[in-house]
Amino acid sequence: MLVSLDIRDILIIDRLDLQFQPGLNVLTGETGAGKSILLDALGAVLGWRGRGDLVRSGADRGEVAAVFQVPEGHPAIAVLDEAGIAVEDGEILVSRSLTAEGRRTARVNDRPATATLLRALGETLVELHGQHDDRGLLDPKGHRRLLDAYAGLSEPLDATRAAWSARAAAAKAVDRAEAALQKATADEDFLRHAVAELDDLDPKPGEEAALDAQRRLMQSAERIRDDIRAAHHALTGEGAEGMMTDAVRWLEGVADKAEGHLDAPLEALNRALVELGEAVSGVEDTLEGLAFDPLELERIEERLFAIRGLARKHGVNPDDLGAFAEDLRTRLAALDAGEGDLARLRETLRATDAAYTAAAAALSAARRDAAARLDAAMAGELAPLKMERARFETVIDAAAPGPEGQDSVTFTVATNPGAPAGPLNKIASGGELSRFLLALKVCLTEGSEPMTLIFDEIDRGVGGATADAVGKRLKALAEGAQVLVVTHSPQVAALGAHHWRVEKSVERDETRSRVVPLAVAERVDEIARMLSGDRITEAARAQARELLGA
Repeated sequence: MLVSLDIRDILIIDRLDLQFQPGLNVLTGETGAGKSILLDALGAVLGWRGRGDLVRSGADRGEVAAVFQVPEGHPAIAVLDEAGIAVEDGEILVSRSLTAEGRRTARVNDRPATATLLRALGETLVELHGQHDDRGLLDPKGHRRLLDAYAGLSEPLDATRAAWSARAAAAKAVDRAEAALQKATADEDFLRHAVAELDDLDPKPGEEAALDAQRRLMQSAERIRDDIRAAHHALTGEGAEGMMTDAVRWLEGVADKAEGHLDAPLEALNRALVELGEAVSGVEDTLEGLAFDPLELERIEERLFAIRGLARKHGVNPDDLGAFAEDLRTRLAALDAGEGDLARLRETLRATDAAYTAAAAALSAARRDAAARLDAAMAGELAPLKMERARFETVIDAAAPGPEGQDSVTFTVATNPGAPAGPLNKIASGGELSRFLLALKVCLTEGSEPMTLIFDEIDRGVGGATADAVGKRLKALAEGAQVLVVTHSPQVAALGAHHWRVEKSVERDETRSRVVPLAVAERVDEIARMLSGDRITEAARAQARELLGA
């Protein structure tokens, strides 16, 4: 509910503080007095698209602030929660500052806010309706959503969205599998040849380096063997080992006569003989290891060159050939299993498609039932508005499948018996359109989230009993809600629970507009003015009292 609206230096309003109430609030006044300025100001604070030159002439800045009170769980709270703005005790304060140069800043509950946030918030708080309504009722793009909300189709809608999502996921999986299978089939000959070649060679990690080292060793083995053989001869035969052995024998022969002086040298020589024996053994092992068959060198070189050739061919490191072969085998296995997997995925797609078709069909049936109820409800609403011969029809046609089903919904009207039905805004005249919109809003509002509904001269072009019927529908619509009506109809104004008059005056060559709350006596004069014009007669006052029931 809109609690208050404060305006500073907007167009011809210098300062205005308005307090609104639940129920039917009416604003009246002569043409040009400034009633539309209130809507411009409210539109500015809620991010509606409108005129840009709102700052009062001579002022540097204009400001508008609106306070709303919403119940727990209201959609506006969710909008602000997503933006990180807290709502305490259900109160929402929205303010906007506008400079003469065109700069605009906004705040919500004292937090900076973007124009996008203002519009999203405004859509949950206020609905504006009039003969040029373009925010839903006259726009066929929004008719399906309005019908779904009227019928309370959240569950079948959720089921259809879920089925569409599952179907889309299944279709994507089939597309991916088909593309993968097509690519794998194109590579099949290469894969099978490469795997066979790698399996036949069966390279091992580290084998290339080992073969290379062994090959280099074999290539230089003869030169190495000559040097090692000479060293072996020096160590054995007539070399160091024999001489050291002789030395030990001579020293041992005289050790007992040396009074212990030869003990340490003998121990050192014995240790050296042990070490020398180990060295000789190692040299002999090396000589044995360097013995090779030239055919073995040829075999090693062939395998080494084969490993390096495959590595170059596939662009991998020689040590990674085994892992590469495993990857190719995996791709082959996927190819072999691909047909079966694709068949299963296609079956899943058929199942999800059938589920979506069933969910969309159930949603379509629910929409058709709801359309029949809405058409009947509209017939009941149009009769009191003196349009009992008019026909309202909710047309449901097939549309391209989507997450919200496969229906298009259009609200159509026929104003006279036998006349073809057509879109609201193309068939109905000004007065008829106003009444159609009012009746439609009465029907659609039932069970919807509480909002402030604003009707801007929706009663234009009607009068007498029809205007009285319009007023009664507005009054009924305002029960338990808040409705603001800008009106020129005395019948509508008389049914308001709260009444404001918009006045314009000229002071020191400056035009000013103000809004005055009216007591009962003042309402009599205002409605009398609406009945008779500038010259208020006693007859007009009497008629005004009768309308007011005063």
